[in-house]
Amino acid sequence: MAYHIPEVIVVEGNHDKALIQKIFPKADVVITNGAEVSRETMKELKALSTQRGLILMLDPDYPGARIRRKINDHVGLTKHVFLPKHTCIDSIKGKVGIEHAPNQMIENALRFHVKHSEHRHSIQAKELYKRQLIGHKNSQSKRKLLTQSLNIGMCNGKTLLKKLNMFGIDLNVIDEVLR
Repeated sequence: MAYHIPEVIVVEGNHDKALIQKIFPKADVVITNGAEVSRETMKELKALSTQRGLILMLDPDYPGARIRRKINDHVGLTKHVFLPKHTCIDSIKGKVGIEHAPNQMIENALRFHVKHSEHRHSIQAKELYKRQLIGHKNSQSKRKLLTQSLNIGMCNGKTLLKKLNMFGIDLNVIDEVLR
């Protein structure tokens, strides 16, 4: 039996993402790459918000609050997880960030969003290979067509696999786009 968080968790950076996925290995996490969230990322977040919902788990500082406002203004209502600032401070450098919070605090903050699930179908790399989206001479152009049609942003094969599963896109949809 597996546990998963049905919504997509939004964090600021790769260290935040790594910590979340260490605690919840099956969690889907999107990073904003800091305060200047790209238009492409905003489009992805809007689509994910509609399909799965978002949980914003951003740093408890001014830039984190600014990102929250920016995302909420663009995508609408989202769920929020707030951690106390004093628990998110690096003891050596004094920097504030979710990645500095104790694992137990992150787990407790997200546990209300955990759902019990038997299994969630996911697309496998071999299915992308079969459709020539990876490992073939024309894979990049096929990925470009697919990602533009689905509004999920151009990416490499590994990221495409992750995004397709995160968005819950069915193989039938992929086949229809590639016809």
